[in-house]
Amino acid sequence: MLGIVLLVGITVLFVTGLVSYAAYNPDLARVNDQTPDKGILGFYLFAWPTNPYWLYRVTQGLHVTLGITLIPVLLAKLWSVVPRLFALPPARSLAHALERISLLLLVGGGLFEFTTGVLNVQLDYVFPGSFYPLHFYGAWVFFAAFVAHAALKLPTAVRSLRRRREERGEPVPRAPEPGELVSPRPLPPTVSRRGALWFVGGASLLLLVTTAGQSIGGALRRTALLAPHGGADPGGGPNGFQINKTAAYAGIDAAETGEEAWRLVVTGRTGTVRLSRAQLLRLPLHSSALPIACVEGWSTEDQWWRGVRLRDLAALVGYDGDPPDLFVESLQRRGAFRRAALRANQVADPRSLLALYVNGEALSPDHGHPARIIVPAAPGVLNTKWVARLTFGDL
Repeated sequence: MLGIVLLVGITVLFVTGLVSYAAYNPDLARVNDQTPDKGILGFYLFAWPTNPYWLYRVTQGLHVTLGITLIPVLLAKLWSVVPRLFALPPARSLAHALERISLLLLVGGGLFEFTTGVLNVQLDYVFPGSFYPLHFYGAWVFFAAFVAHAALKLPTAVRSLRRRREERGEPVPRAPEPGELVSPRPLPPTVSRRGALWFVGGASLLLLVTTAGQSIGGALRRTALLAPHGGADPGGGPNGFQINKTAAYAGIDAAETGEEAWRLVVTGRTGTVRLSRAQLLRLPLHSSALPIACVEGWSTEDQWWRGVRLRDLAALVGYDGDPPDLFVESLQRRGAFRRAALRANQVADPRSLLALYVNGEALSPDHGHPARIIVPAAPGVLNTKWVARLTFGDL
């Protein structure tokens, strides 16, 4: 039963994880090769859509919440098969040796994926190396072993479930299989199988209730006790919603973001223009109601952004028709995603803005003053803050 739950749950995790990677690294144009490493397994990548605008909020919220909810199931499954991991001899045949190797990759890969995922969600990631390629390649290794193991064990799982339906009460203990480790002096059982399943299910339900609110939002946000961005908004006023990276952490110098010093550099087909914030404010301004959704699974409510459309900025440098891809560079000095790439379809969406205001007030330093990117359905880190340069086209 634990295996069947993991079969369904891990398949959903793998698919939503691949979807998240596609959202981060849309591929195709050379400009997008500057996003996190694709590697040879990026064959499936596609242009990430902008509709519905809450798409990434749902897919990544599901990925993180389900992953945390499955932790008790994974640990219980490993606990239930610990004796089999140490069965002797370690390999009785070539086929058995291959199965044992796949089991090693399955257990090691599963622990690695869940551990790195939890560290990224809870501790802003402390694992050595970049989280994105490590988690991505680890997922492929783990899922390949998972598919092989599921194919080998599915007939056994089906037989077990069928037998369970035919039984009444607790099942009769089965005889040990050849080569299986069996305790010579077993102690009396302390919990029934049904009790163990209730315990695992209760633990998963507890994790679900104390995590899911960070991506659902509203009143349920206060129930996200185990989520770093759970609870109420961290501050008051128009800028009082969640952030991951403060201006101080990013190394932003207030002097370089002031009205006199800051200039936005926009480069494209016809050359380069430099715009002050005052000049940007004289361009046509538009508004969009969009959330920010992060890879850690948390998201904000819809915020009311106001600024200049990205496609209008593309028109300033020679792209009057369909705008091209966009490469964005930030003033930040520390932290990942100082640069980000957006696909042409994201630039063309009329809701995609270089935002100057949020909820009727100028952006605060922590929310990206003097200007930031906001794009529907894009991961939070692609909504670059403290924007310094926009380069349109495959340059």
